[in-house]
Amino acid sequence: MAKGDTHPFYDLHTHGFVRVATATPRTRTADVAYNAQGILEQAEKAHDQGVDLLLYPELCLSSYAIDDLHLQTALLEAVERHLSDIVAASERLSPVLVIGAPLRRNGRIYNCAIAITQGRILGVVPKSYLPNYREFYEKRWFSHGRECVGLEIAVGGETVPFGTDMVFEASDLPGFTFGIEICEDFWSPNPPGTLAALAGATILLNLSASNITIGKSDERHMLTRASSSRSVCAYAYSASGYGESTTDLAWDGQGMIYELGDLLVESERFDHAPELCVTDIDTRRILAERMRMQTWGDAGDFAGRPEDWYRRATFEHGAARRDIGLVRPIRRFPFVPNRREKLDEDCYEAFNIQVDALMRRIESTKAKAIVIGISGGLDSTHALLVAAKAIDRLGRPRTDIRGYTMPGFATSDHTKSNAWELMEAFHITAEEIDIKPAARQMLEDIDHPFSDGEPQYDTTFENVQAGLRTDYLFRLAGHHSGFVLGTGDLSELALGWCTYGVGDQMSHYAVNAGVPKTLIQYLIRWTTTTHQFDDGVDEILLAILDTEISPELVPAGADGAIQSTQSIIGPYELNDFFLHHVIRWGQSPSHVAFLAWHAWKDAQAGLWPIDFPQEARNQYDLSTIAKWLENFVKRFFAFSQFKRSALPNGPKVSAGGALSPRGDWRAPSDAVADVWLADLHGVLPPLEG
Repeated sequence: MAKGDTHPFYDLHTHGFVRVATATPRTRTADVAYNAQGILEQAEKAHDQGVDLLLYPELCLSSYAIDDLHLQTALLEAVERHLSDIVAASERLSPVLVIGAPLRRNGRIYNCAIAITQGRILGVVPKSYLPNYREFYEKRWFSHGRECVGLEIAVGGETVPFGTDMVFEASDLPGFTFGIEICEDFWSPNPPGTLAALAGATILLNLSASNITIGKSDERHMLTRASSSRSVCAYAYSASGYGESTTDLAWDGQGMIYELGDLLVESERFDHAPELCVTDIDTRRILAERMRMQTWGDAGDFAGRPEDWYRRATFEHGAARRDIGLVRPIRRFPFVPNRREKLDEDCYEAFNIQVDALMRRIESTKAKAIVIGISGGLDSTHALLVAAKAIDRLGRPRTDIRGYTMPGFATSDHTKSNAWELMEAFHITAEEIDIKPAARQMLEDIDHPFSDGEPQYDTTFENVQAGLRTDYLFRLAGHHSGFVLGTGDLSELALGWCTYGVGDQMSHYAVNAGVPKTLIQYLIRWTTTTHQFDDGVDEILLAILDTEISPELVPAGADGAIQSTQSIIGPYELNDFFLHHVIRWGQSPSHVAFLAWHAWKDAQAGLWPIDFPQEARNQYDLSTIAKWLENFVKRFFAFSQFKRSALPNGPKVSAGGALSPRGDWRAPSDAVADVWLADLHGVLPPLEG
């Protein structure tokens, strides 16, 4: 697909994205003509990059640090004159421009934000809170706008809406709605942007001057992140940069954009050259979170339903529908920690959520033993790591953990060896039970063709083995006054890749039920890099990580190929990506496909966790993504809920979501997937394969 493709699937706006940028234009103190030219230069660049909404710093047209020059008639008239030039030039530019300027009204001067698009001013928002402490003296020049509601202002021969009671909304792009704050407003205990968000703004803009002092950048990050999280929105912040007066202050030109508490992009500070800081905002994600979060609606009701009394300045955006790429960080592994500065802390937290939960269950049941089936695969290995750490912290001997390896018809020498080496390395009570005789007896009792020598390896053949293993574990738990520790993970529950009832879906405590496969892989690797356990353990853990994921229920073929889980249900890295966006954000399959394509379409796309192995840098074309996403939709929505509805207890681990019927996910067991499949196929372009 060539860039510029016009199929709706490739268009950002089809999926509810709005391209937003902060600008640090070239500035010269009190040189209005020079500043106006700098504003337009950045607008031209933003236009070329397909930007929909462009934010400038506070008072960028006049300059901020000009003190009593704000009261000079010549300067104020120059501002209005050049503002008219900017408005006229905007007719040929795609971005909505939001610039800062001092404007006069009824014998007062206001510190204003002006929203401009397609040759007209949409409205003017005055600053609500004027700092007048330490280095700030804004009350000397400006009037506050806190009580400016329902007013108008004359600018350049036009009368336009004026006040703090406005949001700006694109009539042809659902979700493209923005509100405005100015600098000190979001330092206030009662930031006016909160009401704008409750009135429907998915994006809040902050035009800021904000001189730089030591530590102030961190403070801005804190406030921007908090505002985007608390107001359930995207928040863009743009501070004044090089060219402002340094008579008494300095400026760093910091720009940043957060969405729901996540930093999407930030500028290079102290840059001498003008700069654009561009990203794509997912308004569907924001709106979905608001619908999910009942506190959001309650806050709106308590505030007097501002969506009913806020004025809406509407405009038709009319942007071309074409592929312009996606300027946005997308995590390939959204369940896996990826913050470099907090990597160890995040992994420690994830692991110890499980450990702490298991410790509590051991104490409450007064269990004398923990019974685990050890296969030599990822899930049982991770369950054993959690159990070992829990037992250690309770001061009990590891021999209280009873591990059983139960080889079946397809168990390989490699995984059986891994299982024994693992149990011996952890010094637990280790035993082996060969389930093949019992399985043959059961297959014979139910008259299965395998008992007559036929190589029929169907679901019944597989489930007999899986069921027997669980049956043995439950009886062993009763025999040793303990409980069965479940090993099945979140990914398997999502896909229904687990045997129901007397099988790996069932246990006494499902310690891995909140942990997807990609996170299990990463946490096992983390235990080796941080040496969480005894010497000699790390080597066997790395060997298990390098083993093909397989249920080992069907004998290898004539060519020696073993049963591969991911060749049947799809790559876990894709399935976990789908799962996160479906259960955490409620995204439609077509939207998930768009995100997945941008995350995985080449080896350098997307963001992967720090220190994740090189082989995880795979790539998938849209046809492959669509194939496995369709499979995921069918399995998740139509085939697997009855297994999740009977899920044993187990701790939620990731904010990305869980599938417990008592927690994050409640759904009927007899639903159909038609709506989700129709959405996927209705939006996808023609695909090969």
